[in-house]
Amino acid sequence: MTILDYLAISWFVLLWAGFSQSTSGSHRLGRSSLSQIMNAHRRTWMRTAVRRDLRMIDTAILGGLQNGTAFFASTTIFAIGGCFALLGATDEVLTVVNSLPFPIVATRIGFELKVFGLIAIFAYSFFKFGWSYRLFNYASILFGAIPMVGEIEGGEDAVERAGDRAAAMNILAGKHFNAGLRAIFLAIGYLGWFAGPLYFMATTTLVILVLVRRQFLSAARSAALEGM
Repeated sequence: MTILDYLAISWFVLLWAGFSQSTSGSHRLGRSSLSQIMNAHRRTWMRTAVRRDLRMIDTAILGGLQNGTAFFASTTIFAIGGCFALLGATDEVLTVVNSLPFPIVATRIGFELKVFGLIAIFAYSFFKFGWSYRLFNYASILFGAIPMVGEIEGGEDAVERAGDRAAAMNILAGKHFNAGLRAIFLAIGYLGWFAGPLYFMATTTLVILVLVRRQFLSAARSAALEGM
């Protein structure tokens, strides 16, 4: 680990934390992010669903969200397994790296340290997806507990409060899902460290720029914002 390596990993953490903060809360960069807009749509969805007599489509959507989360959780497990397999082939990897036509300084200790860092990122992502899966489960239970209008005391106000509870849990589940997905994206930027700290800083910056564009300047954001 050189000073440049420490600077590169600090840059990685700083950009990760800064991007996470910019997409949470409200109007951190002077405009709402795609995630914030979709949170508003989640609330609208629940408030619409509580007035439906038949809610099968809503339960199907909840099931789809949960299944997608389970897919990414299992994917991170495979990624962690692949990283451990990579540790077992350290000598072979170093032989290939040292034969490349462009200079890459690679030592056994440095390589293994970077792989453990990659494992830590995927482990963080797995825990985020696992918790998100659980929260989507809770959101499904809260949604199932929403009574029909006129069936309980308090009438429409009580039903709307029940819908807001389900929406709040759904939004929280989506927040943790986004955090896990963000970690997977940034793991791609982290791969640049295997080539060197300068490559690491460049790939991290590139990934963050792509994510910023998707959150604040994409066609998806414009489509979600239309009519609001």
